Amino acid sequence: MNVGNLWEALVRRNRLLAFAGLIMLLLFLILAVVSLFDSTTILGINRWIKPMKFSISIAVYLWTIAWLAGYLEDRAREIRYISLGLIITMISEIVPIVGQAARGRLSHFNISSPFDGAVFSFMGIMIALNTLLNIYLLVLFFRSKTGLSPALLWGIRIGLLLFIIFSAEGALMASWLTHSVGVSDGGPGLPFVNWSTRGGDLRAAHFFGIHALQALPVAATFFDRIGSRPVIWTALFGLGYAVIAAALFVQAMLGAPLIGLK
Repeated sequence: MNVGNLWEALVRRNRLLAFAGLIMLLLFLILAVVSLFDSTTILGINRWIKPMKFSISIAVYLWTIAWLAGYLEDRAREIRYISLGLIITMISEIVPIVGQAARGRLSHFNISSPFDGAVFSFMGIMIALNTLLNIYLLVLFFRSKTGLSPALLWGIRIGLLLFIIFSAEGALMASWLTHSVGVSDGGPGLPFVNWSTRGGDLRAAHFFGIHALQALPVAATFFDRIGSRPVIWTALFGLGYAVIAAALFVQAMLGAPLIGLK
């Protein structure tokens, strides 16, 4: 399947989320160009890097949900409401991130002024709503007839469940007003993602955990193709994935970087 065919299939499955994801991809490309001509930094990092990370992440997220939701053909009305809700919450996330970057201000963990605090609180409310929508989507995958193989169905269920669980790390970081442990936010970090190389960084575990949304269905598809006991292998893969994500969280909480560099 080439890119054109993949895009056509995605649009057929969920037009709203497909085009919303495309807009986020275009935003990523625009911000990437802008970053080449603007060297302004926030906490020592080009101010457009964070909006770039979020825009491409949101694009992948919306496209993933678009593909998965396409399996719930008998739930068209609910999926439409969920899709609209996800688009609204993601727009409500990316607009403040880009806007605060343009102002030269932090978008997350910033309560330095009433306005900044209100922006951060608003983003938190929208992410909480996004989580509720994903919980509802998970319920639909338990209650609907999909025609999927048992392995793929469980891969989607486990992937959504882990996505929801490890999304909660975002709430933990928000409550602490930091993503770092043992060091201050900012400072030396890995290229692009900027995960700290000097101390613990909860974003690494958060990133790995939420991408169970993609990893579990892909793994289930693979186990289906190799044949023997695909449901068991999918469940074991999910367990292993959760253990690794939890280990990354513990590592960060102990103040140890994912990759330590001097």
